[in-house]
Amino acid sequence: MGELIDKAKGKMKETTGAATGDRSLEAEGKADTAKGHIKEKFEDAKRAIKDAVDGDKPRRGE
Repeated sequence: MGELIDKAKGKMKETTGAATGDRSLEAEGKADTAKGHIKEKFEDAKRAIKDAVDGDKPRRGE
């Protein structure tokens, strides 16, 4: 969930920086967006490892 917030916040900063000519804000937005993408990939990897380890166990609600 945090990755979605980082990506949205980053995109807002990036767009605002580009619109106002504030290259620092635009760069900060790009960094926040990248941080969100990294968090997303990390969560995907954690989920894949968990599924591989617990693949034969039923999940809650199933």
